[in-house]
Amino acid sequence: MKNWKRMLLSLTISVGLLASAVPAMAAPQQTSVKVNEETVDYTIGAPINDKGTTLVPLRSTLDAMDVQLKTATDDTITAVVNGNTITLKSKLTRINGVTYAPIRIVGDATGYEVNWDAKTRTVLLVSKGTDTAVQTSGQGFMWEVESNGNTVYLVGSMHIADDSFYPLRKEFEEAFAEADYLGVEVDISKAADEAQQKLVLELGSYQDGTTLKDHISNETYTQLGELLKKNGMEPDVLDTFKPWVVETTLASLKSTKAGYEASAGIDLYFIQKAIERKLPVIELETYESQLGMFNNFSRELQEKTLKATLDNFDVLDDTVNHMAEMWKTGNDEQLLELTNSLSDDEEYNKAMLTDRNNGMADKIDGYLKNGKGEEYFIVVGAAHYLGDNGIVKLLEDKGYTVKRK
Repeated sequence: MKNWKRMLLSLTISVGLLASAVPAMAAPQQTSVKVNEETVDYTIGAPINDKGTTLVPLRSTLDAMDVQLKTATDDTITAVVNGNTITLKSKLTRINGVTYAPIRIVGDATGYEVNWDAKTRTVLLVSKGTDTAVQTSGQGFMWEVESNGNTVYLVGSMHIADDSFYPLRKEFEEAFAEADYLGVEVDISKAADEAQQKLVLELGSYQDGTTLKDHISNETYTQLGELLKKNGMEPDVLDTFKPWVVETTLASLKSTKAGYEASAGIDLYFIQKAIERKLPVIELETYESQLGMFNNFSRELQEKTLKATLDNFDVLDDTVNHMAEMWKTGNDEQLLELTNSLSDDEEYNKAMLTDRNNGMADKIDGYLKNGKGEEYFIVVGAAHYLGDNGIVKLLEDKGYTVKRK
């Protein structure tokens, strides 16, 4: 496979972390809400994103949903839906005198399907059973492992997505509903935290007075500047950053223009639901290990990957669409083909897959052996699962039976 497709495959591995943490290339749009295709007009307050969870002004949203609010305390809402009184548990937030609540909990509890349109940054609430209700879209990738009274569900993520991925099929939701823990590579809802941003800047930018043009060829630097100018930016806007940050930033820019965002990714979707349920989120890796992996790529590999992305920038969105279709159809054969394509570069394959797969498989092995009768819902990049060095094979080598779901 061409080298530039490594960037696209990384969309199923780690780019969710960097897409959430690298410097923004454009100001984000404001989030809006639609109820059965009608945009909610918020005269007081507005929807906000809080660490991956969309919070909305409670009373205005319920009014638009034709739901009567009776009472709202710090963590309990009582409302009337179609003449029936319901009570739901949810942490409420007061901002400038306005009460906010997580939109997904409110929508689910009052009989609405909740979906996300990444292109327009719109939360879509659709009454269940209506003609406009959205049908299940995502087949995806999921496996099940049982041992010692414990169950682990292994879910393959695509770290960037759009609204066409949702709703997920019921098997995902049912397994997650029974989970005692959500496991992810890293909790990317924390990507905007000051500590993580500082880490990205420390590792991803030059600290010795040099700039990007001192570390890559004149040809690559000139090509980058021309591409940035073509996209309405100054040619030196990324000069302080290392090639691995620049390459990932370009990938994020292209995928966002194609309508795919980390805010709609599979892992962040479940992180949001875990936060709303107060479900413990455990990390199989760390920000330090993931960022350090990219930062430790050789100078030659970093420039080669950046150059390939520049050469093929105009066609990247087509391949992202192809990968999205692969995920939505749950095509194991295509996923395995993409995973195996990494083996042509020993340095890249060892860092991105082999070493990390071994580490994650060992942690999953520990979850299965603890004998506590617990259920784990593990969501990591889909490309980590298949192949001779994939997590599925590693667990089978440890004696487990792994079933495709």
